Amino acid sequence: MVMGKELMGPFARLTSKRILVLGDLMLDAYTYGKVKRISPEAPVPIVNMTHDEELPGGAGNVVLNLRSLGCEVELCARVGNDAANDTLRKCFEEENVLFHPLVDANYRTPVKHRIIADNQQLIRIDREEIVPLSEELEKSALKIIESRLPDIDVVALSDYGKGFLTSSFCKSLIKLAKKFNKPVIADPKGIDFSKYEGVDLLKPNRKEAYEAAHLSHSTPVDEVANRLLEITKAKGLIITLSEEGIALYQPQGKKLFPVKAKEVKDVTGAGDTVLAMLVHAYASNLSIDDAIKLANVAASIAIEVVGCARITLQDLARRLLEIDVHNKVFEESHLFALSHALKGESYDIIELHPNTALSPELYQELQKYQLKPLIVNFKSSPNPLLVDLLASLREVNYILIGEPQGL
Repeated sequence: MVMGKELMGPFARLTSKRILVLGDLMLDAYTYGKVKRISPEAPVPIVNMTHDEELPGGAGNVVLNLRSLGCEVELCARVGNDAANDTLRKCFEEENVLFHPLVDANYRTPVKHRIIADNQQLIRIDREEIVPLSEELEKSALKIIESRLPDIDVVALSDYGKGFLTSSFCKSLIKLAKKFNKPVIADPKGIDFSKYEGVDLLKPNRKEAYEAAHLSHSTPVDEVANRLLEITKAKGLIITLSEEGIALYQPQGKKLFPVKAKEVKDVTGAGDTVLAMLVHAYASNLSIDDAIKLANVAASIAIEVVGCARITLQDLARRLLEIDVHNKVFEESHLFALSHALKGESYDIIELHPNTALSPELYQELQKYQLKPLIVNFKSSPNPLLVDLLASLREVNYILIGEPQGL
C-alpha cells in the first residue's frame, strides 16, 4: 500500500522541465445539459443544453496535464486547415504552449463531441479520418524535432492511431532522440510495436498489450509483457491494468503498483494523465518506481472526474495528505507537499517549544484557532509523547517539525 508520506520526498523533487510532445492531436468538444424527459419521436433522452466546452484532446490532453504539473511544453502535431485547428491554436496560445503545427490541406482535424447530462456521458460523436503522415510532412517534422531537441528534457509520444506516428516516422525520431541523448516515453497504439523499438518506457494498457503481442487474452499477462520487451527492447514496459493498478516489467523482473480511487466516474483521458505524470517524474530524475507511484495517484484523481481531467501539483499534494489523513506529523522533507496542498488557503501556525507540556491553558489556546487549519510547529525534536497527544486533538490539523520555510 502506497503511503502519502512515502511519496512526499519524490514529490518535492519534481522540477520544471521542458517536454516535447509528439502525437495525434484532436479537439474534444463537450455539450453539457440536463435530461428531464424522453423524446416523443424516439426512445432517447432530450438534453436541455446548459453550456459547451472545447479543449485539446489526444496528445493535446497530455500537453494540458503537463502544463498543469508545471512543465514547459512544446507540441508537434498534424492538423487540418479548418476551424478545429484555429480553436486548438488559440487554446495552446492561452496555455503558453509552443505549438509546431504541421498543416495538411488534405486532412481534417479529428473532433470528438461528447454529450453529457447529469455527470453521465450519453453519446460520443466522432469526426475523424485515419490518414498516414505524408513523406513531405514527415521530413518537416524531423527538421523541427532536430532543431528543438537540444532544449528538450524528455520526448513524449502520444499515439492515438490516427496516422501521424507512422512506423518510419517513429523509428526516425527515436533514432534522432538517441543521437541527442534524450529519453523517449511512448503511449502506443496499434498491433505493431516494433516501430517503438529503443524507447526508454512504453506504456500500453492491457488490451493494447495483448493485441500487439498477438496472443490470446487467456495468455498470462507476464508472457505478454516478455513478448513486448523482446519486440521493443524498451528499458521498461508499463502496462496499465485499470482497477488492478499498473504493472512494471523490466529485464530484472516485475512489480505491481495497486491503485485506489474514491469513486470511478469516468476513465476518459486517464491514460494521458498517467503519461504526463510519468514523463514529468522521469524528466525530474525520479526512479521508475516513484514515477509510477505518483502516476497511480494522479490516475486515481483523474478517474473521479467526468471528462478529461487536468491534474495539478496541488491536487497531488492534497491526495498525498488524504492518503495519510490520520498521520498529522510532517518533517521538512514533507514541506513541499504540505505547502502545495495549502496553496491559496488561509491557515494559522503557532510555534511551541519542544519541552512544552500539554496543559489546560495550552488546550484553551489551541481552541482559539478552530476557524482555520492549525499548524503546530516545533523547530527541533519535541517530546514524542507531546506529539502523540497533540495529534490526537481535532483542533490540530498538522504538526510540523523543522523550519516552516515556504509556508
